[in-house]
Amino acid sequence: MSFKLKKVNKRQEAILEYISNHGDSVSVASVLEYIQKDFEKNSRITIVRDLKSLKEGGFIIRDGAGRGVRYSISPRFILLQNIDVQEYFSIHQDRRVIKKDFNFDIFNLLRDYVFSDTERSELMSLHKEFQSNFKHIDSKTITEKEFERILIEFSWKSSQIEGNTYSLLDTEELIKDNKKASGKTELETQMILNHKNAFNFILNHRGNFIELSRSKIEDIHQLLTNKLGITKNIRSSPVGITGTNYKPLDNRFQIEEVFEKMIELINNKKDFFEKSFLCLVLLSYIQPFEDGNKRTARLISNAVLLAYNSTPMSYRAVDEVEYKKANLLFYERNNITYFKYIFMQQFEFAVKNYF
Repeated sequence: MSFKLKKVNKRQEAILEYISNHGDSVSVASVLEYIQKDFEKNSRITIVRDLKSLKEGGFIIRDGAGRGVRYSISPRFILLQNIDVQEYFSIHQDRRVIKKDFNFDIFNLLRDYVFSDTERSELMSLHKEFQSNFKHIDSKTITEKEFERILIEFSWKSSQIEGNTYSLLDTEELIKDNKKASGKTELETQMILNHKNAFNFILNHRGNFIELSRSKIEDIHQLLTNKLGITKNIRSSPVGITGTNYKPLDNRFQIEEVFEKMIELINNKKDFFEKSFLCLVLLSYIQPFEDGNKRTARLISNAVLLAYNSTPMSYRAVDEVEYKKANLLFYERNNITYFKYIFMQQFEFAVKNYF
């Protein structure tokens, strides 16, 4: 059963905002005081009714009994609630209310449907449009050229998200003619070439990624980080992430445990869009490798799409800052709404602009 939020009125929206911004849980009395002071005059009975409605709608959780009743935001609601992204990031990272540590319950939260019925319908409609377009191409040369175009644009944008300064045209010259751009470092050049090799690998072995395994993901990570001085396989040291106070796990055994749980969750999903999307968000969240995690996440996500005869995404049209914000929202709040928007937007771009 998919998770569906009921419509709420403005007073209930205010209650949700209050509970979200005030620690782990709140009392009925504190909610009533806030609403009467900052919103409008209402009776205790009205507020109790609102809280009951929000609980039944899956927005909040009720604990305790009698005068000890407390309300907190439902983790499932946190996962899917709409957040004003610009307002959220206008707050300095040291003052944002976040989940600083890895949430071990994240796999349970994501077992239910990630995409709504409407979102799944939109994605499937786009997938069918791609398949129809692809079926009518009778030239192997055109097909290869289109995949090469996606490869070039993906290699450029994925590297740019990681701070690489190669331009799109420079990337094209490097990939097609092996011509290094002037003024660029060896590491930047190698990063682009690694993207090329890794993308070609998933393209030529697309059937391998219907089901994921640790070794398959590690192989892609090794291709993407070749000659970049990055240690292979699961890390055994802590890592920090720029722009956030979220701290990924630093215990190798725990990292291996959640890595396997991620693979199990993804393999058990029937919807290949959800498989692809969860590769994107969870590999970035777990940060299983010393470096190259988001690059690996984007490529494994594309590998799943290719495995199910769909189009890979180049991310050419994504703003790299907005992409990073979507990642940080998931790290800090376990919220997938903005990341889903970017995923769907980039998939639509791929269908409309390639083949």
